[in-house]
Amino acid sequence: EYLFVGYDFHFGNNRMGNAEFLINKANEYNYKLNVVSPVKLNEETISSSKIRSLLLSSKIEEANNFFKDNHLKVCSVVGFPLGASTTSTKLKEMESCIQDGAVEIDMVMNIGYFKDGNLDYVANEIVQMVNSASGNILKVIIETNLLNEDEIIQASKLVVDSGAQFVKTSTGFCGRGATPDRVQLIRSAVRPETGIKASGGIKTLEQVEALIDAGANRIGTSSGVIIMKEFSQKRFKFVPNLNDKFE
Repeated sequence: EYLFVGYDFHFGNNRMGNAEFLINKANEYNYKLNVVSPVKLNEETISSSKIRSLLLSSKIEEANNFFKDNHLKVCSVVGFPLGASTTSTKLKEMESCIQDGAVEIDMVMNIGYFKDGNLDYVANEIVQMVNSASGNILKVIIETNLLNEDEIIQASKLVVDSGAQFVKTSTGFCGRGATPDRVQLIRSAVRPETGIKASGGIKTLEQVEALIDAGANRIGTSSGVIIMKEFSQKRFKFVPNLNDKFE
């Protein structure tokens, strides 16, 4: 069993638990600990806060510089969050994102056209996006919270038949989109090799496990830190008593 933590990782009461504490507990609980050293670019320490601020400022190229020689990849959104942009606008957005270093694109399907039954337009848009993605992964967001069960199945098949690699449940802007039942519907409609990204309202490890069991391959969440802390506690089956050490 391995546990990886950052050099400045803190947890527990008043965030007083740290890597040193986990090192001391490694032998007692029979796990190996790897402490990741700080990584710098031009003497600036790379941090999630810095990267997040760059992405929120649309500085994708600058953010991508922090990921060089790293396993992390940049993903950007297109037609977000309503999907109502024209196809030409979405193509331009994707082109700019890829030029700036994004290797995965999450595009919102034109939900209005889909609901109106204009399926040829929706399919043709996805085909154009796939053909212009230069081999990069395209995930199509179908916004499950706005669709009934038959529409979820229909949209999922349309996405796959149009060549996209992933069906994504939702943007997170239209309520909880990711549920095990909806993921199962998507999985029943697509090929085994098709990816499913569950996103929207995912807050706990229990939700993550249920969605993976239902057929999801990727998880989109803003609660990653909380979920990984839950995972660590469950995997290593101990909760540090920080009161004894720090107070």
